[in-house]
Amino acid sequence: MSKVTSQISMSLDGYVAGPDPSLEDPLGIRGEDLHTWMFEAAREGRAEDQRLRAEISAGVGAYVMGRKMFDGGEGPLDESWHGWWGEDPPYHVPVFVLTHHPRESLPMQGGTTFHFVTEGFDAALAQARAAAGDRDVHVCGGASAVQQALRAGQLDELFLHTTPIFLGGGTRLFEDVADPRLEVIETIHSPATTHVRYRVVR
Repeated sequence: MSKVTSQISMSLDGYVAGPDPSLEDPLGIRGEDLHTWMFEAAREGRAEDQRLRAEISAGVGAYVMGRKMFDGGEGPLDESWHGWWGEDPPYHVPVFVLTHHPRESLPMQGGTTFHFVTEGFDAALAQARAAAGDRDVHVCGGASAVQQALRAGQLDELFLHTTPIFLGGGTRLFEDVADPRLEVIETIHSPATTHVRYRVVR
């Protein structure tokens, strides 16, 4: 049966983005350091990190994404902006972007189409489920999108990659989500991070 999943990198002090995000530095100060494990996996020859990087998109039929992950901005969407990823984004399936501002769907190379949903998280998830069929729906971030999934009680699995750094400020993942009741399914260690897959207990 298909699941609603999410995976996100987090600092030891609980932040998934650093302080003072901007268009030039969308993850905030030192926020990019959270993802070093992923970018250095092949170069360093870390087998577990490489395997997990390859598995992130396996079985995913659609994504739900927060507005700031798409363009980092606020207010009306810039129609000339096509995302951070170039003409062939890495998703290759429909992506439903949470926003308060309408925009026509944006087809890209490689099978990715960004759809902009103004009716809230539940509507975006319903559209993503319909598009995914029997495949999983992945809530890919940022923090607000994952928080909305937790508050709605719709997240089945959360995969946290805890990177051994302290950001000292920024955006916390577990903010205003009450007690999400997480049950450990799997723990994987590497020199760069600790990966823990949780089941969200209803």
